[in-house]
Amino acid sequence: VVPAYLLLALMLLAPALSEQQERGLIFNLDIGELCMRSVQCKSGCCHRVSGLSLARCAPKAAEFQECSPKNIYAVYYKCPCESGLTCDADKTIVGSITGSDFGVCKDPR
Repeated sequence: VVPAYLLLALMLLAPALSEQQERGLIFNLDIGELCMRSVQCKSGCCHRVSGLSLARCAPKAAEFQECSPKNIYAVYYKCPCESGLTCDADKTIVGSITGSDFGVCKDPR
């Protein structure tokens, strides 16, 4: 038999626990939240404005917006394209090392 006060405590904590699982402190982050890797963001893009700025989750680039091809660093100066679009950028090794391989999102059709 469970004491009434324990049952009441569990009932009050249940909504808070389920809310925590939906969002999380490290993964499943919303637009604007601080991040270290793109895998942490719901959008799939951890974006920084400059090398000295803090990275935040940002939406992926839409058609005709500037973009970066997906890379191994997983923090972007320009977000990758939305699903179904391709980033028409110079994908040379020099561009990927210097972080200057920006392009424009285009519909491949």
